Amino acid sequence: MVKQTDIAIVGGGIVGSVLALALSRQTSLNITLIDASPVSQEPADPGFDARVIALSRKTVDALNALGLNSEQVLAEPIKTIQVTDQGAAGSCHLHADDFRLDAFGQVVALSRLGTHVQQQLGTTDVTHLAPASVKQAVQHHEYVSLTLDNDEQCHAKLVVLADGGRSGLCESLNIARRSEAYEQTAIICNVTTSEPHRNWAYERFTPNGPLAFLPFNSDTSQASHSFSVVWTVTPDVAEALLHCDDAAFITRLQQAFGYRQGSITSVGTRHHYPLALEQAEQITAHRVAVTGNAAQTLHPIAGQGFNLGLRDVLGLVKAIGQADDAGAFACLREYKQLREADRKQTIWLTDTLVRTFSNWHRPLVAGRNLGLIALDNTPVLQQTFVNRTTGYGPATTGF
Repeated sequence: MVKQTDIAIVGGGIVGSVLALALSRQTSLNITLIDASPVSQEPADPGFDARVIALSRKTVDALNALGLNSEQVLAEPIKTIQVTDQGAAGSCHLHADDFRLDAFGQVVALSRLGTHVQQQLGTTDVTHLAPASVKQAVQHHEYVSLTLDNDEQCHAKLVVLADGGRSGLCESLNIARRSEAYEQTAIICNVTTSEPHRNWAYERFTPNGPLAFLPFNSDTSQASHSFSVVWTVTPDVAEALLHCDDAAFITRLQQAFGYRQGSITSVGTRHHYPLALEQAEQITAHRVAVTGNAAQTLHPIAGQGFNLGLRDVLGLVKAIGQADDAGAFACLREYKQLREADRKQTIWLTDTLVRTFSNWHRPLVAGRNLGLIALDNTPVLQQTFVNRTTGYGPATTGF
């Protein structure tokens, strides 16, 4: 028997699950979520080694509007941002109060947020197929036929790819993807410091690459002293950092970060992944839409990847509206138009920051330090920067 659905979402990660939740609560369409991982609504206990993500102000507002209360997932607000360049005078300090904000965004353990979303999905009529994956997708005039790994068939008026782009479905549905390696590796870990974080976040540019410290609630006795670290380094440096003991790693990290939070007192498990700019050449095809990391995978330098994916969700929900046929050309055209400027600007900003602050030629170092000084002393530049990074720039005003 062939299952019929209005929208089939392929990928049950945060972006796909939030999209399913939003569509179920804001439209009357039949939604099917195809998730390669088993479903779990048990309370998450990620511990100190939780993978952490930073949510922009717009993302927090959008999640709250869907009933995903950030307080329930122990989100930690970012109230101050400090940007510095190691070995140079340029720096910038941004305080949320100066922009009449209670916070620039919030930091949350991904597993806690994921569990919260799954619990909310359990209260909807979304059909959740899990564990299940799509092994074949074929476009027809009025629907897309999906063949699952158990050979069941599903016909959807619209297929949304939210699977991160690694399944090969983009290519089979005539959506080309391109990738450009940065020749950098991100090392991710959580640390504690001798001084409390006070809701400060740090972005520090080092000769090896950008280094970010994000305050987060580790739900431990050291919660107010906990930071999530994203350290971008060259592959050879990463190899050394991943194989040294904790004491040696802390020493190297302390040298790069300095003592603005006192001493680094402990470090959790280290993880790593290679960095590249990956993007779909188009985000729509016949009865197909692409969202999240399947549409674009960004460098973590400005923490924009997940937030850009959530804005994909907002744009797609707006484009579908109350349409009876979510895969109609008019809906997909509006989605493409809503997302074009924001995608281009955010990808450009992230890529430019990587190339500017990973380059140590003297003239460029001097220029970017002047830029940081100008940003620190020019309210108009600060407001533009804050609007962009909180998700409320001009390109996102349509939704």
